[in-house]
Amino acid sequence: MSARVLVVDDILPNVKLLEAKLSSEYYDVLTATNGEDALQKAEKESPDIILLDVMMPGMDGFEVCRRIKANPEIAHIPIVMVTALTDAEDKVRGLQSGADDFLSKPINDTALMARVRSLVRLKMSLDEWRVRENTANQLGVVGESSNVMTEPVEGARVLVVEDKDFEKKKIEQTLAQDHDIVMSAESGIKAIEMASKHSFDLMIVSLGLDEEDGLRLCSHLKSNERTRSLPILMIGDVDDMSRVAHGLEIGAHDYILRPVDRNELIARVRTQIRRKRFQERLRSTYEISLSMALTDPLTGLYNRRYLEVHLQKLLQKNRDSKKSMAVLLTDIDHFKKINDTFGHAVGDEVLKVVSERLMANLRSFDLVARIGGEEFVVILPDVSEQRAYMVAERLRASIADVPIPSAAVPGGALLVSTSVGGAIIDHSEHTIEEVLDRADKCLYAAKEAGRNCTVFEGVGKLDPGKYKSEERQVIE
Repeated sequence: MSARVLVVDDILPNVKLLEAKLSSEYYDVLTATNGEDALQKAEKESPDIILLDVMMPGMDGFEVCRRIKANPEIAHIPIVMVTALTDAEDKVRGLQSGADDFLSKPINDTALMARVRSLVRLKMSLDEWRVRENTANQLGVVGESSNVMTEPVEGARVLVVEDKDFEKKKIEQTLAQDHDIVMSAESGIKAIEMASKHSFDLMIVSLGLDEEDGLRLCSHLKSNERTRSLPILMIGDVDDMSRVAHGLEIGAHDYILRPVDRNELIARVRTQIRRKRFQERLRSTYEISLSMALTDPLTGLYNRRYLEVHLQKLLQKNRDSKKSMAVLLTDIDHFKKINDTFGHAVGDEVLKVVSERLMANLRSFDLVARIGGEEFVVILPDVSEQRAYMVAERLRASIADVPIPSAAVPGGALLVSTSVGGAIIDHSEHTIEEVLDRADKCLYAAKEAGRNCTVFEGVGKLDPGKYKSEERQVIE
């Protein structure tokens, strides 16, 4: 996996050493020798990961990290602090400032490369969701970009896989300060069972289980669709570094070594919770924005924005395949009178039922969109003229022949009809505006002809009797 790595250190030999190690693994390496240079390159070059020295003159690594994490555009870039400092307080300070890890010199090459690969995978996953969020911003349905550092860390659901009671209690007591909901399992089998029934924000897995291999559990969790994205924090001993590196390779997110420092534990847990909630927020924002951007909130049908994009692609496909399609415009007759007489709530009920009936009488690859108050567009790709006439009449009859139930009207049901205008679009060059205008002219003619009828371009008003015996298989 190739990636861009920014190495920040004021001592040139240190920079060259890391650059050589990373280049040998085919990473693209950028370098900076001070804090200001690091900030500029982080913003301009958008690296996939930053290896940051702490002890630099002027702006130290802690301050550089804080500034990067305060900038929503680059806050998601993983940071590994690389330093000669060994005090636990310095490590915690680095994690609290937003760093993802804190590696002490001399650097364990196995741990370094495993960490880089793990964090690069995470960064690339987040990048995909950020691209989608950016699309939502451009569509105007999301106000501002989110920042991983502003995500809450309290009240997380954590599953601890540990068979030693004193270790388990230590973890539970530590996480209590964030009011986390902590559940525990003594074995991998029990953990898998619990993960299948409950949703967790984080799983803490001991690599030193007496009766089984904690790495095998990590592997199983990462191969299961339900738990694949669940962050895993491994707990290992100092001599477990090769196994820790293997765990990072198979998808675990982080690790902590025994004896477990409570402050370091809470800092690492918060980092994982923050990242998970950030990714969930990006996913949720994208799904909401996609729905808002492309669908009508009342009926669930596609809106005009989606229709125009999709219709353009269908017109191109028509030209390429030398086939024809039909464009239908249908309008609910006297809809204003329904609203004025019974109220907008009843009008909304009518719109929903009409939408459902249109969808129920179309193929899975046909398109129906609501483009106005009571106006709908139906696109029938790859369809013959006779088939298009039959489908248009079927759609009209599905609404007119069955009253729409409503408790708010006398008799508990309302007779509603629609007018339909249609045009057959051949495989020559056409614009969206042209084909919709042709169908619209026929819709106008249907209303002029008395409503509750179908008019096709070049054919005129269709005879309902000719198509009322149409079988469902016609549009399958």
